[in-house]
Amino acid sequence: MADSNALPLVILSEQFAKLPGIGMKSAQRLAYHVMEMSDAEVNEFSQALLNAKKTVHTCKVCQNFTENELCAFCSDQRRDHGTICVVETPKDISAFERTKEYKGVYHVLHGLISPIDGITPDKIRIKELLSRISDGNVSEVIMATNPTVEGEATAMYISKLLKPFGVKVTRLAFGLPIGGMLEYADEVTLYKALENRSEI
Repeated sequence: MADSNALPLVILSEQFAKLPGIGMKSAQRLAYHVMEMSDAEVNEFSQALLNAKKTVHTCKVCQNFTENELCAFCSDQRRDHGTICVVETPKDISAFERTKEYKGVYHVLHGLISPIDGITPDKIRIKELLSRISDGNVSEVIMATNPTVEGEATAMYISKLLKPFGVKVTRLAFGLPIGGMLEYADEVTLYKALENRSEI
């Protein structure tokens, strides 16, 4: 923003620019949009932010975001709790649910192993996954991390940890481009990847 702009607008733009996918020009547009909103709309927006941050937490079983003790998937007895689909982020779950074909449950890692970025195995939710497997009720774990270097490394690391449990570990048969992101995949491509998964 130009130096002639009011400091609060500059600060607001900088805050918007911290969001993923928001460049400085988009951040400026958002800041100006906020200025055109009514006080009631701004208050409603700020309350939604604060309420989400205050009430949403991770499911005690799968680590998905929820406002309850268990998320909707873990509490649904109609789903196959013997099959766990391991994903990087909660938004990846939405991609699978759009296929309307997957009937198992999920586990969210909240990141991928990336030593360069200082993300070691203990910084993502692997031990919570191992705890779920140790009860002996899981028959298959589907590694559905993105087909990136970090995603592949994380999938291989976890599969090695799971081998002693005697559980079947599969990897999605990606009909997806290497370096692509699950959240942008169409339903048919994702369903085919799920259907043609292979053991690792």
